[in-house]
Amino acid sequence: FSSNTLKMLRGLAVTVLGLAASADAFQMGSSFVPRMSGPAATARKATMTGPVMAEDPVNCGINGFGRIGRLVARIMIKDPETKLLHVNAGSATPDYMAYQFKYDSIHGRFDGSVVVDGEDLVIDGQRIITTRARDPKDIGWDKTGVDYLCESTGVFLTAEKAQAHIDGGCKKVVFSAPAKDDSLTVVMGVNPEEYKGQTDFVSCASCTTNGLAPLVKCINDKFTIEEGLMTTIHAMTATQAVVDSSSRKDWRGGRAASGNIIPSSTGAAKAVAKVIPQVKGKLTGMAFRVPTIDVSVVDLTCKLGKETTYEEICAEVKRRADGDMKGVLGYCDEPLVSTDFESESISSTFDAEAGIMLNPTFVKLVAWYDNEWGYSTRVKDLMVHMAKVDAKVAK
Repeated sequence: FSSNTLKMLRGLAVTVLGLAASADAFQMGSSFVPRMSGPAATARKATMTGPVMAEDPVNCGINGFGRIGRLVARIMIKDPETKLLHVNAGSATPDYMAYQFKYDSIHGRFDGSVVVDGEDLVIDGQRIITTRARDPKDIGWDKTGVDYLCESTGVFLTAEKAQAHIDGGCKKVVFSAPAKDDSLTVVMGVNPEEYKGQTDFVSCASCTTNGLAPLVKCINDKFTIEEGLMTTIHAMTATQAVVDSSSRKDWRGGRAASGNIIPSSTGAAKAVAKVIPQVKGKLTGMAFRVPTIDVSVVDLTCKLGKETTYEEICAEVKRRADGDMKGVLGYCDEPLVSTDFESESISSTFDAEAGIMLNPTFVKLVAWYDNEWGYSTRVKDLMVHMAKVDAKVAK
């Protein structure tokens, strides 16, 4: 063979072997993910050799690798505006992190490459530093260049507790949960203008507040909400028990999530007032936890200040969904069910076929939301938004 032919054959062999390694099924006693050959990199620095990034992507980190942390990571990896540098995962080993990242019972296999290299992950060509520290001061955000941090452990949800992350080197912290103090709350598409760079700590509220607030904003802006009750029919979450267990705090909450409809409390409706002050004292709500794995739906029953028709309400929601609230508020007039909204990135999708009206000022409105993927997308969006605001403030 000629030298060129030999080179082509070697290249083909390498490609075939790489494909075989990435397609190997999980087997007991063997790693399910390919590993880098040779010694692990001595200088652990996040690098990017995969997808083309934006000119100035936001340097991001994640603390906590649970449901939200993993999905935020998936979203960041595919978004050119973000560069994921570092994940602190508590006790999870790199092998297990790769497994959790690659496979998901709802959102499917990750559409890309996942390789373990020593203590790090290489995802779509991008090296992600991983650590397993419990104390924020031991994580080392400053060493890996993290500027904006997604705090998704559920532990550091006050400015006082999260200050340790700032002391550790990151610039800003976004809570992927309601804050447990008076930290600023921002729901993208509803009150992003409230962030002016004035604080290091911002809460993205809860998944249900993100599922409700865009609809409330749309309706209140046009028709004025006098008072309302919200019910969320909410999918199971990891805080619940698979079979009957015990919960001194919430006896019903200790029952089997997999086989019951469980009434529960939620502060999501009241929390809407944090981002839409005009409805303060006008909304409250409750939840029913149901045995589905993902996707929830809000029922907003409210009294309006202006008389209207259901058709006019639908038209207004569609106008906003196609206009200034596009990507956050959606509109659907098809007879869909919960699984049709799995992995939907829109925060709140209004279901025109599901609502009803009693009279010109009393109406029940329904909106779907993927309480995992939609919310995780907004967490990422909030981090990018904050970085853009901070860049303007710094000029």
